[in-house]
Amino acid sequence: MEVKAVAKYMRISPSKVRKLSGAVKGKPVEQGIETLKFMPQKAAGMLEKLVRSAVANADQYDDIDVDDLVIQNVIVDAGPTLKRFRARARGRGTRILKRTSHITVILAEPSA
Repeated sequence: MEVKAVAKYMRISPSKVRKLSGAVKGKPVEQGIETLKFMPQKAAGMLEKLVRSAVANADQYDDIDVDDLVIQNVIVDAGPTLKRFRARARGRGTRILKRTSHITVILAEPSA
């Protein structure tokens, strides 16, 4: 059985989150949380919080053993982009793109 948690409109670029998602994919939940805890990136804190949320979601079901869960997949999609402008030389302006992410963490019981 699968359990998931979704975080939408996270103010971080999807490429930055994707770099860390590979580090925890396929690992047991406890090992994945420990790995993320000691990573210095901003995305690590977001992913750790989301994995903990997915575990809390799994805890609501009686037939799922939380201690055996594995991080099956981490899906990172691009959310809407905030468009800002910055003044530049000679009266010009350049666009600044502030990207957002939709992050989905899927936990599953290991197949025996």
